[in-house]
Amino acid sequence: MLQILQETLIDTIKLLPFLFLTYLLMEYIENKTSENLKDKIKKAGKFGPLFGGLAGIIPQCGFSVSSTNLYRGRLISIGTLIAVYLSTSDEMIPIFLSEAVPISIILKILAIKLVLAIFFGFLIDIIYTKIAKNKEPKEQIDLCEQEHCHCHEDGILKSSLKHTLNIIIYIFVITLIINIIIWLVGEEKIETFIQSNSALGPVISSIIGLIPNCASSVLITNLYLKNVFNMASLIAGLLTGAGVGLIVLFRINKKNLKENLSIVGLLYIIGVISGWTLQIINL
Repeated sequence: MLQILQETLIDTIKLLPFLFLTYLLMEYIENKTSENLKDKIKKAGKFGPLFGGLAGIIPQCGFSVSSTNLYRGRLISIGTLIAVYLSTSDEMIPIFLSEAVPISIILKILAIKLVLAIFFGFLIDIIYTKIAKNKEPKEQIDLCEQEHCHCHEDGILKSSLKHTLNIIIYIFVITLIINIIIWLVGEEKIETFIQSNSALGPVISSIIGLIPNCASSVLITNLYLKNVFNMASLIAGLLTGAGVGLIVLFRINKKNLKENLSIVGLLYIIGVISGWTLQIINL
């Protein structure tokens, strides 16, 4: 057990410089593009899912939150919101980069997420416009102002350091738990179980992805790196992983609980179906 703890700690510390540099780049991108992206999506109209999917795939931390705010004010459609949630970049990117995963694999995963996000975003908007009743526009809420979170007042260096320290704790704890479970159960037994019940992979990973915390994407990514999840299961879980966007949705749209639950249900169904489809075509 002591050896597992030591190995986990060493492996985690090795990730620190890579994670910091990655978050520094992500913060810079978000700082430079966030407001411009929001304006473009608000003006996108019926092409909202296209712009939402493209914006969500850009590695930045809080765009799912911004999009939730825009949806609450009925400035974007439900299809656009779903597209952003599905394509949202998450902890997979810094972890993959720190683990020296080939760029070709990262780009492949992001491309699949993007295509699925745009497709399902348009599909949901088409269906929704046919069955939904007209609703009065609701007042838009500025979440940052409401929560006094001072998102960018600390500057990108300090903010990047905070993100790095937060995620490194998650990585250490989750990696330690995974390593202990694998040690107790046996890596071969776990891999054999998942592989012999391949249909369960997307089901399990999609549930994990719905956990509104960056720990979910850390867990899914680590399970993929340890060959417990295949790529189809990885993508299924990452599709449902909307980060803290879901927490914000239930907070600022709390009067529409049924609508919120339907959005969560849509994300889960899309994640599972996409995972199963990718497994069938042997991706």
